[in-house]
Amino acid sequence: MTKTKIKSIALIFSTVFVSLLTAQNSGSNNSAAGDFIKRNTITTAVPFLRINPDARAGAMGYASVATKPDANGIFANAAKMAFIEHTDKDGNVSENGNNFGVSLTFIPWLRGIANDVYMADIAGYYNLRNKKNPDIQQSISTSLRFFSLGNIVYTDLGGQEVGQGNPQELAFDINYARKFSKNFGMGLGLRYIYSNLGTGSLPGSDIKAGNAVAADLSLFYTTPIVIKKGLEGMDFNFGTAITNIGSKMTYTQDGNAANQDFIPANLGLGFGLEMDIDKFNEINVYFDVNKLLVPTPDTIDVDGVAGPDYKTKSQIAGLFTSFGDAPGGFSEEMAEFTIGGGVEYVYNNLFMARLGYFYEAPSKGSRRFLTAGAGIKYSVFTLNAAYIIPTSKPPGPLDNTMYFSLLFDFNSGGKKAAATPKDIN
Repeated sequence: MTKTKIKSIALIFSTVFVSLLTAQNSGSNNSAAGDFIKRNTITTAVPFLRINPDARAGAMGYASVATKPDANGIFANAAKMAFIEHTDKDGNVSENGNNFGVSLTFIPWLRGIANDVYMADIAGYYNLRNKKNPDIQQSISTSLRFFSLGNIVYTDLGGQEVGQGNPQELAFDINYARKFSKNFGMGLGLRYIYSNLGTGSLPGSDIKAGNAVAADLSLFYTTPIVIKKGLEGMDFNFGTAITNIGSKMTYTQDGNAANQDFIPANLGLGFGLEMDIDKFNEINVYFDVNKLLVPTPDTIDVDGVAGPDYKTKSQIAGLFTSFGDAPGGFSEEMAEFTIGGGVEYVYNNLFMARLGYFYEAPSKGSRRFLTAGAGIKYSVFTLNAAYIIPTSKPPGPLDNTMYFSLLFDFNSGGKKAAATPKDIN
């Protein structure tokens, strides 16, 4: 392998690891009890696709697969988009007009290690109502995610500077969702992914921008339940989404299978319980379980670096074998599931307070943190904010990260769709 190719591959993997969500700790580590923890973190290309930019989800431990739908629902479960309901000025569900909305989000990312890394996105949806049967609704939604890794100085194997660059990645998707009944809906999405980690930054290198396409399939189910008298209403939600099922990504010209990386295909399951205590107070509880549908590295050298053998699998083969290929057996396979949950309090459809927790096994990245956030809603506008509260030792690069989302919901006829306070008369 030429020195240029070595530098190219080293650049790619060093840049990807800087942006990895699993960068809470690096290398092997010792637990609080002093036991040695062998790390076998699953790595993929374009890990920014694992970031849900929704500030509401960010405040509830990333739980979002079965949350009440809004303009940001597209990022976790596109099937929810067909269940968005708009209310008129009296707080009643609007049956007239085709509803649409837009969301803008900005996240200063990895503030613990850099000050110029960020993610920005825009999302929008348009719902088509069925006038003959209001329970049947269709939705078309789209989003554009942009991720900047900031300014990076590239060096050769001797530590000498050989160039500078600003790696950037983006993903554009379009989704269709259909509500088949009052309770059940499905969604299908297509996505284009672009990743430029260093093209043109290193003279003579064989680095190229990576491209990939992927598809999503999602389901959403909601039903009212009665547990205790005195509550105005209670709903149970269930959602599941298989996302980023698509082609591999490569950053080198040779097309060698060992240099082709999996994109972060993922299975998400979500549960939600939404309780209207009375006409002013609402409490929602959500819980998510996620697992990457990509192969577990099967060989680890003395430096903790994964061997290339697992990369030779096809994307589809990797998807089906990902539930039983962990070298450590069943216990390691279970460690590959991440969990997140949160609670949301809503007052009078105006103010929201949220709290959550996210957990990932120490051997798989060790992301563990509390989350908190708040929201305020007025007329067609909603502003959400979230904050990651440091809880791990040593501190991780995700500590003190803040999310900001601004949502707009309208009726196509120009009429304000979202009520302000609930009717208090």
